[in-house]
Amino acid sequence: MAPTGKRTGEGTRSSGPPLPNSAGYLDGRLLIAMPVMGDPRFERSVIYLCAHSAEGAMGIIVNHPAGSIDFPELLEQLGIIKKGDHIKLPENAESMKVLRGGPVDTGRGFVLHSSDFYIENATLRIDDGVCLTATVDILRAIANGSGPKHAILALGYAGWAPGQLETEIQSNGWLHCDADTDLIFGDDVEDKYNRALQKIGIDPGMLSNEAGHA
Repeated sequence: MAPTGKRTGEGTRSSGPPLPNSAGYLDGRLLIAMPVMGDPRFERSVIYLCAHSAEGAMGIIVNHPAGSIDFPELLEQLGIIKKGDHIKLPENAESMKVLRGGPVDTGRGFVLHSSDFYIENATLRIDDGVCLTATVDILRAIANGSGPKHAILALGYAGWAPGQLETEIQSNGWLHCDADTDLIFGDDVEDKYNRALQKIGIDPGMLSNEAGHA
């Protein structure tokens, strides 16, 4: 699940200054969109960064619902369950969130989940508590009750070319902060943006366009 290039509709940018932390990379952290970003696809978005290296970055938006589709309906479309079988689904599958994960590869599903579930050669362990799996096997496991305790399904992802994310951060496009499981997996999708800002001590109503990092 390595980064796979630039965001849809954007060209590659030259590398920017290094990020202001010791490691230089932000995988396992949250990006919070600033108002000056100017990209409607990422307006008021909170993104969990799954991978960030010299090769680029890849992340999942965790606070933009995919629309009217729900998880049981998606399982039916994929042929994992038969029509009407959703009444037999475990509770966490019935209520699982389907999100718009980003503008790249929107026809593909990416499951962010707790680390109590792992598929050899398919699951990327991002940190101690969060993993990413993009195979249909995890959807089958969730449907039959053997999946992870916490999970969200995202359609598509956000991707950056080498140096592009660094440039956007230095241009005041993003704030970043430590991730927590509630912000990633919480049910209150619409409130995650405000809660992410509050986590780093920013009043959403007083958000300025000046740069800042947690």
